[in-house]
Amino acid sequence: MNLNQYIKNNKLSIIVKANSSKNQVIGYDDNRKALKVNIKAAAENNKANIEIIKFFKKLTKKDVKIISGITSKKKLLKFIG
Repeated sequence: MNLNQYIKNNKLSIIVKANSSKNQVIGYDDNRKALKVNIKAAAENNKANIEIIKFFKKLTKKDVKIISGITSKKKLLKFIG
């Protein structure tokens, strides 16, 4: 899947499902205008957020910040560099 088509102005909306079997992008939700992502880490003590940053940094080779949705399933990522 080409992530660049979903990244607008260096930002990407995602919907996260934590406690999954593996980290993966599973599709795009047209209604919510967000990429659906499974993450292995639990949604506690910021573990899933840290895993999201590592996962997207590896996929895009860019630094990543979560700029909104820290405690929500829907998050907005910003890519730097």
